[in-house]
Amino acid sequence: MTGRRRVSGVDAINLAARSAERSRWRGCLLAATILVLGCHTARAAEESAADESARWQAEAAGTEIMRDDWGIAHVHGRTDADAVFGMIYAQAEDDFKRVESNYLIALGRVAEAEGAAALAVDLRQRLFLDPKQLQADYAHSPPWLVALMNAWADGLNYFLATHPQVHPRALRHFEPWMALAFSEGSIGGDIERAVNLPALAAFYDLPGQSPAPPVAQNRLLRGAIDPVGPGGSNGIAIAPSNTRDGHALLLINPHTTFFFRSELQMSSDEGLDAYGAVTWGQFFIYQGFNPHIGWMHTSTGADNVDQFAETIVSRGGRQYYRYGHELRPVQIKTIELSYRTDSGALAVKTFKTYATHHGPVVRKDGDKWISIALMNTPIAALEQSFLRTKASDYASYLEVARRRANSSNNTVFADSKGEIAMLMPQFMPVRDNRFDYARPVDGSNPATDWKGLHTLESLPSIVNPASGWLFNSNDGPYTNAGPSSPKREDFPRYMDTAGENPRGVHATELLSARKDFTLESLERAAFDSYLPAFARLIPLLVQAYDALPSADPLRARLHDQIELLRHWDYRWSDHSLATSLAVFWGDALWTNKGVRPEHLDESSGAWDDMADTSPMMKLQTLADVSDLLAREFGNWRVPWGEINRFQRVTDDIVPHFSDAEPSIPVPFTSSRWGSLAAFNAKAYPGTHRYYGTEGNSFVAVVEFGPKVRAVAVTAGGESGDPHSAHFDDEAIRYARGLLRPVYFYPEDLQGHVERSYHPGQ
Repeated sequence: MTGRRRVSGVDAINLAARSAERSRWRGCLLAATILVLGCHTARAAEESAADESARWQAEAAGTEIMRDDWGIAHVHGRTDADAVFGMIYAQAEDDFKRVESNYLIALGRVAEAEGAAALAVDLRQRLFLDPKQLQADYAHSPPWLVALMNAWADGLNYFLATHPQVHPRALRHFEPWMALAFSEGSIGGDIERAVNLPALAAFYDLPGQSPAPPVAQNRLLRGAIDPVGPGGSNGIAIAPSNTRDGHALLLINPHTTFFFRSELQMSSDEGLDAYGAVTWGQFFIYQGFNPHIGWMHTSTGADNVDQFAETIVSRGGRQYYRYGHELRPVQIKTIELSYRTDSGALAVKTFKTYATHHGPVVRKDGDKWISIALMNTPIAALEQSFLRTKASDYASYLEVARRRANSSNNTVFADSKGEIAMLMPQFMPVRDNRFDYARPVDGSNPATDWKGLHTLESLPSIVNPASGWLFNSNDGPYTNAGPSSPKREDFPRYMDTAGENPRGVHATELLSARKDFTLESLERAAFDSYLPAFARLIPLLVQAYDALPSADPLRARLHDQIELLRHWDYRWSDHSLATSLAVFWGDALWTNKGVRPEHLDESSGAWDDMADTSPMMKLQTLADVSDLLAREFGNWRVPWGEINRFQRVTDDIVPHFSDAEPSIPVPFTSSRWGSLAAFNAKAYPGTHRYYGTEGNSFVAVVEFGPKVRAVAVTAGGESGDPHSAHFDDEAIRYARGLLRPVYFYPEDLQGHVERSYHPGQ
């Protein structure tokens, strides 16, 4: 990784476009195929295998992969396209299974691997993303983006050609247009979060559908792995005024299913130089930093996906929907889906699907058909996802964001100029605030229609707050910078549906307490053990106990438990007995009708519901979980680390756990209780211990001084190969919150390179 040339942000973006345009045509046939329309999906069929192989080898020669002593790939290319070729090749080396998995979902082809039980998953995707439309979008994409998509497909196909021992489940050849199907890297995209699978299956007459086929569970935040996950992520930005050394700081702390992203660096001679977390199969750094800026995405609580209740009228054998004073014909589209039969052969099922001008119809509610409107601009989304990694300051980052093609994420930002910001999703439809868009609105009333998009300036963003700090923990923006936060009453209610959560309370307390932050102290703050939800709830439990009549049998039964909790400092640790008791009590109270159904998504009302439960429910729940702990572990007095464990034995997308296999104690809890460091765990068939599947996944702290400095850790390890030394080499660091130095500059890598090679070697 020598000879890198530094280029400013805006110049780098322009240079990327110019240079990538020149490189786009490499490998295309001369004459007629030099045009975009002649260079897209037909390219692979028109070229001979020898030509294709020669092109791949030329791209590989322009790319270098350096693996550091944690197995992390540092990929450098002559062009941005070369860097894309190398980074996707490196991802496939590390975990092709997860790369393919994400594109089976994105392309609506899960049933080709999983069988007919996954047809609803595929139909859900194909209602919004049509392969033919994506191919047309590819043909009309700007040349620089086409070059990146071409390189992406070439990198994956070259990997498969050079690794015949790898057997794809369904995707044996990647086409460049496929990259448009998965253009942003959120743990659960809008389509997955918005469409209820059982209701969709019922509407389109698909009996026997799996709620989450195994390959799909890799991407579901609330999938079959755990129906009550911790939710969320954390981003913190601290301005130079609140740091010891006068440098902006950034915490990058996504909470996802484990092994959901790769960690890598990608750079080129065209100014690209980004490091961070990459959702398997994508060709951009989703959460990370470059020499000048850093960005952290958190799933948003804003409402920008809406449901419309359509009034259906049948006339002359056709369906119409009412819109104002007119009847409009329901749009009909035929979708054909392939699925694997029991014999292993592929069969095809044809669906007659429906849509209105609002969007596809996805379910029925009484006599109403429910359609969904959401962002569907794959070209702009993919442009924004890549180009922001080359921005050099807040102004250039915001210029990229003006594509308004980020719908599912808030962004916490910091840069080397000392600017910090919290940005709402840039895709935000303008709506009539009289209507409650958290529920289906009347699709027959034209007043409920979207009325264009908000400008970036009209959103409740936070830029360089006087507080000197800001954060987002999947809560609303109205507390994210303390007294410098936007005012809720100044914005439409659809800008936030989440409210505040205990992580936000925790972050506010930490960030308000000091003005001398360093990279090291922000790292410690990210693993601060305080649990503010229990600081609120446990005193109510103790109060309920103290109010018991002296003769009540619960007094003797719960005496020792209450005394333990009465003197607890509300901090987790792996040796804490109180943490075990409190977590079991809180989880049981949460699920035992202690939280109203509308708050089970961890909106702000959930903890109010728990506080409002009756004194007897609080006490009886404590008695019940004491018995449960005794049954499972022989005594209710169990150190938290004996229960809460990290285990990685296989790379199966749906994990399997065993008390007989090695595991590591993890001290932190679910973020539900206000822990910034999150670890969501539960018991599995045949286990007494709890094993984690999601929470902290990639954690990084970045300091933007004269040179960027960063530390990071990834859950388990970089490789998906159980035989690799890098399969679980970060597990202990992960569990202890011990972040390792990031080798960002070539001089950082010196002495830490295990292997340097070109793809295919």
